[in-house]
This record gives sequence, C-alpha cells and structure tokens, in this order.
Amino acid sequence: MTVKVGIMSFAHLHADSYALCLKQHPQAELVGIADHDATRAKAKAHQFETQAFSSYEALLASEVQAVIICSENAKHAQLAQMAAAAGKHILCEKPLMTRLEDGKAMLAAAQGAGVHLFTAFPCRFSPVFQQMRQMVQAGAIGELLALRGTNRGSNPGGWFNDPELAGGGAMMDHTVHVADLIRVLTGQEIVEVYAETGNNMFHGRYDDTAMLTLTLENGVFATLDSSWSRPKTFPTWGDVTLAAVGTRGIIEMDMFAQHLVHYDDRVDRIRQAFWGDNIDYLMIDEFVRVVAGEAPTTLATGEDGYRAAAVAITGYESARFHMPLSISSG
Repeated sequence: MTVKVGIMSFAHLHADSYALCLKQHPQAELVGIADHDATRAKAKAHQFETQAFSSYEALLASEVQAVIICSENAKHAQLAQMAAAAGKHILCEKPLMTRLEDGKAMLAAAQGAGVHLFTAFPCRFSPVFQQMRQMVQAGAIGELLALRGTNRGSNPGGWFNDPELAGGGAMMDHTVHVADLIRVLTGQEIVEVYAETGNNMFHGRYDDTAMLTLTLENGVFATLDSSWSRPKTFPTWGDVTLAAVGTRGIIEMDMFAQHLVHYDDRVDRIRQAFWGDNIDYLMIDEFVRVVAGEAPTTLATGEDGYRAAAVAITGYESARFHMPLSISSG
C-alpha cells in the first residue's frame, strides 16, 4: 500500500528533511505541497519532483491521506483544523501551538474528525535516548533524583525572530524537545516551571536566552538550557543533551555526539557531520505505517505536543513574573 502524503507549508526549515524522507520511503508518495508563498511552493515542488497546489484547500481536496504541517508556529492551529475537517491524518511540526486555547482546539478537531494528530518529536526515536530510557527505567542509576538537559542552537533568524509568528523566541523553539524527552524518560508530568529569559545576545524583541527549572509530579526536578547561544561559526547547529542523576549513578546522553569532523576551506570553518540513524526518517516511517493502519508505538500524540508546549507557554508567564508557576494539565 502506498500512503499519499502532502506538506502544508515549507516555512519551517524541517520541511525539507521531511520531504526528503518521504521521497526515500518505499511506501510513501509525496503527492504535493501547498504554501501561502506561491514562489516557494513552486521552487520546493521542483526540488522534490512533486506538484505545487494553488492553495491549502486544493491540496486537502486531492487524494492525500495525510499531511505534514511545517508552517510558522502561530499558523499550526488553523492548518490542523483545516486538515482534520478534510479527514486527513496530521503530523504537525513542533511546537504544536503557541496558545493553550489553540492546542485544545486542535485536539478537539482531530478527535471530532476521527483522525490522528501527531507532533513532530523525532528525538524520541534516537537510539541513544531509547537506550538511556531503558537503563534508567531498569534501575541502572537507582532512584532518579534530578535531570539536566540542553537544547542549544544558533539563532535561525527570519520569522523565528517574530514573536507573533513564532510564539516567542528561543524558549518556545527549544524547550519542547527536552520537555518531551523528560516526560518519556520518567513517565511523569511536568507540573511546575520557573523560567528566566533574556535578549542580551541579539537585542531583539524576542528571547535569545532561556533557563528553566522544572518540577515533576513525583518531586524530581530538572534544569534546561534552551538558548540560541551557538554562534554561526559553531561546527554544528546545536545540541540535545540529557543527564539523569540517581542514588547509584549518573547517565549522560549527547544525542548527536557521533559525528565526522570536516575542515572546510570553502566556508572557513570546521564542520561536524552527524553519521548516526536519521531520526527524522524513523519518525516519518512510523507516521507512514500508522496511516497505513498500524498502531503507533513511539510517535508523539497531539496531547504529548500540547503538554510540551504548555511548559514553554507557562515558562513565559513565569519569566514575566519572576516566579514559579503551575502548568495547566488541560
């Protein structure tokens, strides 16, 4: 069975990776793309040898069974509700939403239409994270006491620096991956957040620095650095790390530590090229198989995406008042 998939917007840089994964997948067909930027739609359709639809409505009226949403963050809710109303399964780029009410509307739309709504959290599929999870849950470090995570990167620029479109800055962009990993690793919900943000590196209207302290429902606490603190000359885009501290030991994970070192005269910098499993492909593979009828195992649900984004959204309120705040469960 060939699963027919469309992509709604290439505004997010991850769309290119997902499109390539679909082209490489033996059971998937990239039927076409739609984008509010017609020039970009035509260019991407040419790049990935597929059709550029004239509108989102035209794409949803086609033979596609599922869509991947890669628009600006603030537009996720509108596009997801359109896709659900058309009866299409959905994989939505993170963060799922920029406002709690939008997330609730997305969940309700998918449930009402009887379609899957998944959140793009490919880090769940990382073999090194899955190994870490197995070891922690097997008691390799004893009782879990605390966690330390980072998801630091370079400033992506463009609409990511527009709080109205992005929903914030670095904290909105880079909190959700590690927040989700913490939930998966521990099986616990994050119930409280204390955050501080700053904009001293780029002096924009957005936060470029974010430090969070998270409290889980069982009392375990975690710290998270989700800053855009990597310069353009840094050898890679950034990192995803997680350390678990227990009563009998510590496990530290660096998700992208496996890499080649490339000394490149053309760009006058050292580059790191990751050579491990393509976690985007692993995520797209499961999405395709679920649309074909299999049960999901690792994919993040819409509810998972909602809970991770709620950490960042509440974090902005915490930073505003300089105090810890409880996170709404729904």
